[in-house]
Amino acid sequence: MAEVKIAAESRTEFGKGAARRIRRESKVPGVLYGHGSDPLHLTLPGHELLLALRTPNVLISLDIDGKANELAIPKSVQRDPIKGYLEHVDLLLVKRGEKVTVEIPVHTEGELAPGGYLLEHVLNALPVEAEATHIPEAVTVSVEGLEAGASVLAKDITLPSGVTLAVEEDTVVLQVLAAQAEEAPEGEAAEGDEAAEA
Repeated sequence: MAEVKIAAESRTEFGKGAARRIRRESKVPGVLYGHGSDPLHLTLPGHELLLALRTPNVLISLDIDGKANELAIPKSVQRDPIKGYLEHVDLLLVKRGEKVTVEIPVHTEGELAPGGYLLEHVLNALPVEAEATHIPEAVTVSVEGLEAGASVLAKDITLPSGVTLAVEEDTVVLQVLAAQAEEAPEGEAAEGDEAAEA
């Protein structure tokens, strides 16, 4: 997993006004915490951070004020609900070789058995424990030929070396459902059409 280097500045101004000023400069306020140290308030470059966060559980190498280098993973990201820009990020301080618990996306491959079945993602992300510098980007599960009633449990998923489950082994991750045919009665559709024409 690649490390992304980002230059950060420590900040001493807090509150909504300070956060707005930071965002106007295309930067993002953030907090770095962990290992029992006092939280460190940071200002991060918005565009670089946005690109880095495209990778789930990205490992960020922070160059803070040109003095300190710290490794961190994103723990919480707040985005503007309408415009989608980054409002704030919480970063968790990690050390090389340290194990961390994260959620990794579950991807599927293959086709379900013929018959119009539906695949339900009970968990979109699988909680795992991995070394901070070796967090997998995702896990891929084959659903080839599965029929209604079939389930994929956490223990059925092959994890990379050094990665262990952080959920019960028999947690359902994916399940196959029979498709429910929902057909509107013909009379209702016709009435709706007439109303639209009127």
